[in-house]
Amino acid sequence: MEIRGKVAVVTGAAAGIGRAIAGALAAEGAAVVVADVDPGEGRRAAEEADGRFVATDVLVDDELRELIEGAEGLEILVNNAGGAPGPHYPEAPVELWSRTLDLNLRSTMVATQLALGGMSAGGAIVNVSSIAGYGLAPHEAPEYAAAKAGLVRLTGALASLATTRGVRVSCIWPDWVDTPAVRRSLAAMSEEERASVPELVSSDEIAQLVLELIRDEASAGRVVVRPAGGEPFAIPQEP
Repeated sequence: MEIRGKVAVVTGAAAGIGRAIAGALAAEGAAVVVADVDPGEGRRAAEEADGRFVATDVLVDDELRELIEGAEGLEILVNNAGGAPGPHYPEAPVELWSRTLDLNLRSTMVATQLALGGMSAGGAIVNVSSIAGYGLAPHEAPEYAAAKAGLVRLTGALASLATTRGVRVSCIWPDWVDTPAVRRSLAAMSEEERASVPELVSSDEIAQLVLELIRDEASAGRVVVRPAGGEPFAIPQEP
């Protein structure tokens, strides 16, 4: 896909990975819609991308619908919004850990479904997962890890949309990324805990990997892992 001139929506784009993706899309000539719950940083991110800000809580279906329907001519959707506020499962109340599942998985499914209603053939959807969902190691936020793993499986399960709808769904699976949220988490850790954290990956690098998935017409169902201290690699796809 040629990105220049395309309409692109990025959720969770006020900071971190989402902001870097919005900026990278704008640098390639896309008309960017920045969606976020933070109006201050969201507007600043939209100004940087020479785009438009839409205040959006992805947990609210009607707000997602207004976002997608208002992005006339939408051809690129990046599902980036997410997070894992504590306390976590199983100590957290059902309402809180359910919200984390909705934020990190259900909202992506809703946004994707809405986008498919109007996205023309040739469109591209990229989901942003997290290394939290990789493998079988214990994780301090099991609900977040499960949701991010679900994003990966969702991506593979939707690979056939390239044939049936002409829309490619792919996914980036990054390790710890250098974002304001991660830096806050590191600041709250003990020295011993910080020592176990791998080298942080640049938000700009993740943004470039997202652009590669958008450009590549053969990226349907592809999941690209960016491990700390290593080179990106794609998870083998089922035949």
